[in-house]
Amino acid sequence: MGDTPGASEPSIDEQIAAYQREFRDLDPQVEQIVSALGRLNRRMNVAYGRQTATLGLSNAEWEVLKALVLSGHPYRLGPGELARRLGLTPAAMTHRIDRMVTEGLVTRDRDERNRVRVIVELTEEGREKWLEAMRLATVFEGDLLQDLTPAERAMLGNVLTTLLRRVEDAQPDAGGRLTDLDPGTD
Repeated sequence: MGDTPGASEPSIDEQIAAYQREFRDLDPQVEQIVSALGRLNRRMNVAYGRQTATLGLSNAEWEVLKALVLSGHPYRLGPGELARRLGLTPAAMTHRIDRMVTEGLVTRDRDERNRVRVIVELTEEGREKWLEAMRLATVFEGDLLQDLTPAERAMLGNVLTTLLRRVEDAQPDAGGRLTDLDPGTD
């Protein structure tokens, strides 16, 4: 049973058949797409987590590094802005930043122009860890998509972006996390 030898979950076909027994209005084509996307997302997150772990990073730390890099040079954001970008509570963000300061991945200092404001900044070590994680991810992603032609990759990218926009338009406050359902999660 399953998509891979030894897998504990049913194959997508088996899942669809079971769903159809219980819910006759199921569109099997839609269910195949949604189930495949969900499983792909889960497995990719595990793969990325294993890669970042080899670098001594957690997925949570990777997210902070990524957010700082995406902010652009000089790779600085306030803790509140980081929390909003990552869909975290301020307390969860503070805990995450504390760990990363101890590990030398970021610094946390008062803004010289506004002493009330705190700035989190990417360190050179943090940037090097981010670059190494990107190198590993690039190899993994290339392997993942190796069987697709450039035209198929472009089409897949466009289709997935269209689906993402649909979800973002329908739930603009979701931010990719269930913080409204479980605000204490880090």
